[in-house]
Amino acid sequence: MKQLFNIQQSLLIVTLIGLLGASCKKSSDTNTSTEVVQTDIAYATVSPQQKMDMYLPDGHSAASTYTVIMIHGGSWSGGDKTDFNVDIPSIRSLLGNYAVFNLNYRLANGGSVLLQQQTDDINTAVDYITSKATEYNINVSKIAVMGASAGGHLALLKAYKFNTDGRIKAMVDLFGPNDMAWMYNNHPIPAITQPIIANVMGATPTSNPTAYTNGSPINFVTATVPPTIIFHGTADPVVPISESDRLNAKLQTAGVTHQYITYAGESHGWQGANLIDTYNKATNFIKGLVK
Repeated sequence: MKQLFNIQQSLLIVTLIGLLGASCKKSSDTNTSTEVVQTDIAYATVSPQQKMDMYLPDGHSAASTYTVIMIHGGSWSGGDKTDFNVDIPSIRSLLGNYAVFNLNYRLANGGSVLLQQQTDDINTAVDYITSKATEYNINVSKIAVMGASAGGHLALLKAYKFNTDGRIKAMVDLFGPNDMAWMYNNHPIPAITQPIIANVMGATPTSNPTAYTNGSPINFVTATVPPTIIFHGTADPVVPISESDRLNAKLQTAGVTHQYITYAGESHGWQGANLIDTYNKATNFIKGLVK
């Protein structure tokens, strides 16, 4: 196995540290049970970035093939679904009979595309997938979402704030920010992080506190949010581990089923034995809930 989400170390980690798939047969008939891989499916038409890759396992069926949705990172303004390509074969192998969808979304530009447009894209993509359940021959009554870094933030918002139909049953958070005001006001390298955060939020916490409140998943934790598993490296310079510490505490107080796994000395992503451990724990968590 290769480095966990090695390109998820994105614009933010590159800047900070400067200072601080699978080969499968394709099919045009997705109503069969053969393995299907299809890339760059448009789930909307506003932007060419609104695309996703689909992986359906051999023998997929509407009865037993549940759905996992992956969301890449990249400081909200970079990254691509292909960042996950190195990881997807291992994740699929461990998941077995699950459909995997790997999403792109519009990238923040400080103006016409902000967090609102990105959450709209995630919502639209999930709605599109659920609308295609019969055609794809999959089960969308129970969905797991997984996101890394900025993708973890977007996945948490989807699971905690926008899970209105209750389909999302498991949340996998890989070192995602969850309190945008804290990140803006308290990050150890504000000169780097504040412009990046303002670029996606369209404001500062002072000029638009409501945007920061509404854009922070930690503010939407209740007893009814989906079970969550959190992974974080203790030496992460991009998203300080205190972000996950506080989310863990909030989930515990709310009585939400959750797990919190930390890796001593690891940064914004890892490899080797810790990577294998992450894959195993994440997929076992999903399979224990989405079945």
